[in-house]
Amino acid sequence: MKFVCSVATIAASIAAVPAQAAPSLPDTVLFGAAYYDEYTPSPRAEQDAAMMKAAGISVVRIAESTWSTLEPQPGQFDFTSIDRTLVAMHRNGIKVIVGTPTYAIPTWLAKAHPNVLVVRKDGPARYGPRQNMDITDPDFRAAAERVIVALIDHVRDHPAVIGYQLDNETKAYGVASARVQAAFQASLRERFGSTDALNKTFGLDYWSNRINSWEDFPDVTGTINASLGNAFAEYQRGLVNEYLAWQAGLVRAHARPKQFLTQNFDLEWRGYSYGVQPEVNHWQAARPLDVAGVDIYHPSQGALTGAEIAFGGDLARSIKGGQNYIVVETQAQGFPQWTPYPGQLRLQAYSHLASGANMIAYWHWASTGAGLETYWKGLLSQDYAPNPVLAEASTIGADLKRLGKRLVNLKKDNKVALYVSNAALTGMDSFAFVTGDKLKYNDVVRRMYDALYRQNIEADIVSPDGAADLSRYKLVIVPALYAASDAEISKLNAYAKAGGHVLYTFKSGFSDENTRVRASVQPGGLAEAAGVTFSQFAVPQGVTLAGDPYKAGPANTASDWQEMLQPTTASVLARYDGGGWPGTAALTRNAFGKGEVEYLGFMPSPELAEKILAEASDRAGVQRPALHWPLIQRSGILTDGKRVHYVLNYAATPASVPIALPAAHDLLSGKAVGARQPIDLPAWGVAVLAED
Repeated sequence: MKFVCSVATIAASIAAVPAQAAPSLPDTVLFGAAYYDEYTPSPRAEQDAAMMKAAGISVVRIAESTWSTLEPQPGQFDFTSIDRTLVAMHRNGIKVIVGTPTYAIPTWLAKAHPNVLVVRKDGPARYGPRQNMDITDPDFRAAAERVIVALIDHVRDHPAVIGYQLDNETKAYGVASARVQAAFQASLRERFGSTDALNKTFGLDYWSNRINSWEDFPDVTGTINASLGNAFAEYQRGLVNEYLAWQAGLVRAHARPKQFLTQNFDLEWRGYSYGVQPEVNHWQAARPLDVAGVDIYHPSQGALTGAEIAFGGDLARSIKGGQNYIVVETQAQGFPQWTPYPGQLRLQAYSHLASGANMIAYWHWASTGAGLETYWKGLLSQDYAPNPVLAEASTIGADLKRLGKRLVNLKKDNKVALYVSNAALTGMDSFAFVTGDKLKYNDVVRRMYDALYRQNIEADIVSPDGAADLSRYKLVIVPALYAASDAEISKLNAYAKAGGHVLYTFKSGFSDENTRVRASVQPGGLAEAAGVTFSQFAVPQGVTLAGDPYKAGPANTASDWQEMLQPTTASVLARYDGGGWPGTAALTRNAFGKGEVEYLGFMPSPELAEKILAEASDRAGVQRPALHWPLIQRSGILTDGKRVHYVLNYAATPASVPIALPAAHDLLSGKAVGARQPIDLPAWGVAVLAED
């Protein structure tokens, strides 16, 4: 099997995924868990399925990590565990999503073909961990195709199987082998034609990095040139797109019509799901899928805020243009520090639904007794016995059995967008070690997103790689758009000129799409629209805003980054105080065409960020509930056309919530709620209010 990974090949592979009849996506909210008959101490699928049915579990996800059990030797298949699971689940009315088992390779494959182990910049991986393979390797692809086809052909006609998960948390895993680097070089040669054009675009004359012959092209893993390094990172993301498209085409060719395809995307990991994934462009990678899937893990107990649930859900919903998504994995008990307080499991479940999830599935049904994740606990512990977590999950299952068809396919009509970019992420993060700036792109993204979330301003998360129409939004917030093409900046400028409101943060407009800093005055193509320029920036020390214009008190601080703005046509909303540049503009607003552009030149404290974004949203005419975290309200439209409001209490104490709504009914309790009447919520409580 020959594998060619030029840019054209990657694009063609995605376009070549065969079309099928509209898939049968869930017509009800699914509630489930990952299930591994292979891991149980002894076969107990019938017993587990009966317990699941009693708990209201309606779907399980199987097989995605069990290649060595399914194919113990090359070409020899054993589907005993699969069959036992399918029979038990179907008998109990539980649907099944089958995962292709390719993200953890068997020992025999690594022994027969050591080349399948990924070669990263620090050398080849060793066998043992999952996701240690080269997804472009021909021997890996041949073996993966064999097991995928055998598995899909075996299960496709079983009535319990409703869809397939392609691989799991897929990435390129840092692949940097000589073969992949040669293909990357070929892609650059295809793009630029000559080394002169490459050198000029990437600025390779610096430190004698100039490449005078394609035959002299160096190993890129040691490059000090961010343009070249980030081009390789983009290429690696493209390998993920091609790989998922390859699996999608393969599965579709063997699946039953209308069975759906998904993938379990994950976010940047900081001990939990945090930000935009650096190694995958979700907007591009999701194109061959019928429905986006995501895993969302988050702090719990006293650290539970709901922000990660909301961010992950808003991103997953947005990567396919506002389509509902499925939560393929989230925590039931998880780590010891995540074991939920009573009431938190219900709160977390309805928080997922409030963002538009059509499925909530826990990882996993029961805790394993061996392996790395022994103490990442599922709904059940290692004893497989009923427990308080399963009892609370059963209340969710009962609710969804009653309400699932009513709550499915929640539609959002948000008027604020958070604009994110993989190119900006890799561009900004390339230079932190040089400037002494420890601030990362996702820190800025989350500072802006969390400021919206905590004051109940709902937002979509859009990308230049998606198909979002900015004209539908009243306010677009653009954190740290460090790398962007002239065309991308022109689209944002056009949105503002036509009447939109834009708020840019610092580090926007610096460089082009190739991470080459623009020679024009900063912030480059944004300068006219923002009405400011600057040439100096620093890491602030003891800097506040003069006069505390946002009444932030002790939170009236600037940290991490400070740009000394020079207004041209913009008005000054705030000036720096303290540090070396007192009186210099820190935040500006500029009338541009029919719209407005604000430019935030520093990293505000979380509280100050809230106040700045509240003012911007008010000026843009964005309505929001008069609530603040820990009281969260998230809204949408049900399939019956009625407006619904998820009201969530993220506090350990009861709350009387002043809801400014028309008359409604709480779908969970069945109680009527009078117009503009407060509702009482217990600690970690939730209400789902459908307007009458």
